[in-house]
Amino acid sequence: MIIQPFLKDDIAAFLGLAASERWVAEAWEFDFLLTTFPEGCFCVRDDSGGAAGFVTSLLHERSGWIGNLIVDKRYRGKGVGETLFVNSLDALGRAGAETVWLTASNMGKSLYEKHGFCRIDTIIRWTGQGKKGMGAGCSRPDAVFDRNIDRLGWGDRRDALLNVIAGRGTVVAESSACAVIQPCGNAVQVGPLGAMDADDAARVIDDALAGIPHGMKVYVDAPAGNKGALKLLFERGFRNQGSNELMYAGKKPEYRPEYIFGLATMGSCG
Repeated sequence: MIIQPFLKDDIAAFLGLAASERWVAEAWEFDFLLTTFPEGCFCVRDDSGGAAGFVTSLLHERSGWIGNLIVDKRYRGKGVGETLFVNSLDALGRAGAETVWLTASNMGKSLYEKHGFCRIDTIIRWTGQGKKGMGAGCSRPDAVFDRNIDRLGWGDRRDALLNVIAGRGTVVAESSACAVIQPCGNAVQVGPLGAMDADDAARVIDDALAGIPHGMKVYVDAPAGNKGALKLLFERGFRNQGSNELMYAGKKPEYRPEYIFGLATMGSCG
């Protein structure tokens, strides 16, 4: 087994492994990650050169995120996942990340705790449906995602991530709330979704849902620490489809979940 850089030619192999685990993942994420922070993305190959596992990471201004840690079932229990994880963690440290984030399943939590990560929140995946035809959405061609609201929530600037998300989706914004509607396979994701309070968030998510075809599946990943987000999503017919632990290591972040109503990606970048 040998660890090497995760290359763009490996994306199809990753997506194959992800599909076997029923992960929601798309090629655009890896084009972005492998262009933005390639030094933190790794692949373990077996003796034949085939991909046995992957991990990605992303550097923001003062923090980083580790995601997409996956190992072929044939190679689990052999330390492959830990090797990948430690390489990405070290790469972020060398690049100056003061805080490193990730989301953890029950299966992976003990590995992360071993390396100094602790839980700060829980991320709940909600699924609902679009409501186009049942209201008037207010998305405008000149709408801009407010990066300052995102910074208030995460305690860091995440401009590269927000730029690529806004560029591939539709921005819905009001004076103190904003969201991106982005394609997600045969569904859509509403996120990132940031707002100064729950009333502002409610108006934006109502506008977003009114612009999504009626009956189309909609994902929102929201922190359990934002009680307003949980209430407004439940009231709009969203249902809890599972959760992961939000964890960090390093400097304690200036994390304020009350401003975070939806994450930007399905676990890979925050």
